[in-house]
Amino acid sequence: MVLCPEGGAVGGVDQRGGAPGTRETDLLRPLHLVERCHAVVLSGGSAFGLDSATGVVRYLESRRVGLPTPAALVPIVPCAVLYDLGIGRPHVRPDAAMGLAACYEAEKGGPVRLGNAGAGAGATVGKALGPAAAMKGGLGSASTSAVGAVVVGALVAANAFGDVVDPTTGEIVAGTRSPGSREFADTVEILRARASGASRPPSFSPESTVLAVVATNARLDKEGANVLAQMASAGLARVLRPAHTRVDGDTLFALAAGDHACDVNLLGALAADAVARATLRAVREARPLGGVPAAGSD
Repeated sequence: MVLCPEGGAVGGVDQRGGAPGTRETDLLRPLHLVERCHAVVLSGGSAFGLDSATGVVRYLESRRVGLPTPAALVPIVPCAVLYDLGIGRPHVRPDAAMGLAACYEAEKGGPVRLGNAGAGAGATVGKALGPAAAMKGGLGSASTSAVGAVVVGALVAANAFGDVVDPTTGEIVAGTRSPGSREFADTVEILRARASGASRPPSFSPESTVLAVVATNARLDKEGANVLAQMASAGLARVLRPAHTRVDGDTLFALAAGDHACDVNLLGALAADAVARATLRAVREARPLGGVPAAGSD
């Protein structure tokens, strides 16, 4: 969950893949009325997890934060969820009370917990051979400077169908493992074998999705924020193989909450780099959970 500064932030969104779970994302697009949002929620729990945004709305209302309307201030809180019900008990999932608690926790400040935390708690990656061959995903962050005081940061919850690949080496960092082995099976090769009829791996189900937020202290209008989100999504394509599949609901939010002038093309290029590094960090910070191994195992 990301709380915006007082007054909100100009928001944009880029949604790719075939299995999204979202709330209030349409209003972030340029043709729609609302200019600013007041928080963005990334949650586990599949569709059930959308309820966590209700707690954030209640928190913001109690702080008198929201879009002015004739009758009340209405907090604008877009939300996206990932599927993680296969780890732990499926009936334990984020709700409004957890969303409210997350806001109080955010009030305290301090470093963001990564790995098996937040929307990354039950995240997994590499699911082409089913959950038994998957590895632990997680929550990761990264940031970079643009020019002067301008900064771009990224927060990523990695729960991909495909493998997470280090683009500098081409090596798989976390992904689908070969049956009975610690070696990686390579998701693209699994898909190739299935397409050729050489093998019949388990059928694929919509249990994936990578969620991300990029934020900058640069000044952007709504169209610029959407361009930033669109360009930042390139970072996922660098590290996920394959990315944006029919069983992923990849959703990336962009927030601009500052007065610094900066070329959106530069911001987008830097945001893509931050998203790629944050995704790698997400799986490297993860730890084994529920019998699922992790790249960050001690």
